Amino acid sequence: MASEAAANTDPRIVHAQALKSPYTPLSIYNTLIRLYSTTPYSLRLFSHLPFSPTVVSWTALISANSSSPLSLRLFLSMLRNSHLPHPGTLASLFKTAASVSALLFGLSLHSLSIKLSLHSHPFTASSLVNFYAKCRLPHDACKVFDEITDKDEVCYASAIVGLAQNSRPVEALSLFAEMKRYNVVSTVHSIAGALRAAAEMAALEQCSIIHGHALVTGFDTDVVVGSSLIDGYGKSGLIMDARQVFDESLPSLNVVGWNAMMSGYAQQGDNESVLELCNSMEARGFVPDEFSFLAILTAFRNAGLVAETKKWLSRMKNDYGLEPRLEHYTCLVGAMAQVGQLEEAESVAMTMPHKPDAAVWRALLTACASHGAADMASKMSRKLLALDPLDESAYSMILNVLSAAGRWNEVAEVRTMMKNKWVKKEGARSWIEVKGEVHVFMAGDRKHELTSEIYRKLGELMEEIEKLGYTPVFDHGGEREKREAHWYHSEKLAVAFGVVSEAAPPGKALRIVKNLRICRDCHEAFKYFCRVIDREIIVRDVNRYHRFFNGRCTCGDNW
Repeated sequence: MASEAAANTDPRIVHAQALKSPYTPLSIYNTLIRLYSTTPYSLRLFSHLPFSPTVVSWTALISANSSSPLSLRLFLSMLRNSHLPHPGTLASLFKTAASVSALLFGLSLHSLSIKLSLHSHPFTASSLVNFYAKCRLPHDACKVFDEITDKDEVCYASAIVGLAQNSRPVEALSLFAEMKRYNVVSTVHSIAGALRAAAEMAALEQCSIIHGHALVTGFDTDVVVGSSLIDGYGKSGLIMDARQVFDESLPSLNVVGWNAMMSGYAQQGDNESVLELCNSMEARGFVPDEFSFLAILTAFRNAGLVAETKKWLSRMKNDYGLEPRLEHYTCLVGAMAQVGQLEEAESVAMTMPHKPDAAVWRALLTACASHGAADMASKMSRKLLALDPLDESAYSMILNVLSAAGRWNEVAEVRTMMKNKWVKKEGARSWIEVKGEVHVFMAGDRKHELTSEIYRKLGELMEEIEKLGYTPVFDHGGEREKREAHWYHSEKLAVAFGVVSEAAPPGKALRIVKNLRICRDCHEAFKYFCRVIDREIIVRDVNRYHRFFNGRCTCGDNW
């Protein structure tokens, strides 16, 4: 009890009382070491302990320095002093190893935990799962999780968050469902992780279900869950629902929640709403951070406003004293390339104060493909593949550009390169969620149990939009595909299924997700589809959101 009281008191007061007292138990000194974690006094106090330090004392010191590599060196000193770790020691060390990217140290620590039979302890195991997830080794994280005999809520939360962070949303949501099936209680982190997974898939119904669960468990008022809900609804295209959660959570939201709302608007290119939120945030005393500016720059990029993107990148540095990161410059490169300033965009990429990564070259390659710039696309694909030789999307884009330009010898060379590297062209996939179940379609797909109804409905839709004036659009005058091949693209099949299955109530939008860039023909067709079925269609492709209503798209045909 004395330790608990000390934890809620100014450490200097407790320290003074300990020095005056004729006898102060070691537990108080151990607590003081942790309380002094943000100061240099933890190490000084440890070195002047009136008792021989125990493993608890060493663990307190290691935990006090968990944000620094110093804790790893302290652990080695602990071993030299003949103290073996307990689960709390290992948990703190795995946290440090993940934060400082000390993979080899973490692997050695894992080996030690096995030798000491501590690896399956929930406290150790959950931190191990988190360690492997943070090191981008989700397979190893799952293996550790599967070996835990008594999985508690912390173990499940670590695994769910880890899978969501590593872009494995289906597995994250499956694990969340398993957790509830086994009656393991939820935590703020497991709910936030599941919401992140649902957001990545743009799975609206899953997001709504988890929202309901958060309401039942009372976690809906937590700032972390609130921010995740805003992010989830925003990425599902439900910007009004995201705004409703935002407004309800407003008194307790921190800058993370504001950024989530701004990001939701940014994905749709709604720069006016983003700037309005930014001004309101500052009026409430919050200072925009690098993520706030990333949302602002993303909004201008998606709106194709190069001058505004440049202006706000400059303001970030000059007015707010924030140094733009690579992601911020990528927005400028993408904005310029998107409107056809390809050479200027490349010049920015080559002269910015950061080394271009795969995302920069992918943005340029995507724009080159959109503008049919075959020569420059070849150049960008070489730069991208030099960084990521197995990038399926890069091969897919350059093949399409070269084919459209009729450069068949180069097409053959690219295909040979793919064959040698065992890379297959990424297939276009679209999916739509109905009653909590995700239905995936590929071009010409005939595996669905409602195939007959889907194809019949799609035929009817195509006939209707042709009466309204739709004509097929072929990118850059390339070789014309057969009419049926255009008809049966994955996103068109998803729309037809959405109508057949009544995926959304009357007046509600159909929501479709595609793993690649929506093709120009489907983009044109969707302008007519929304008129025929008399409802909004929201498509989230690899680049951005497209909201089709009244025969128009919010992207302004610029994506």
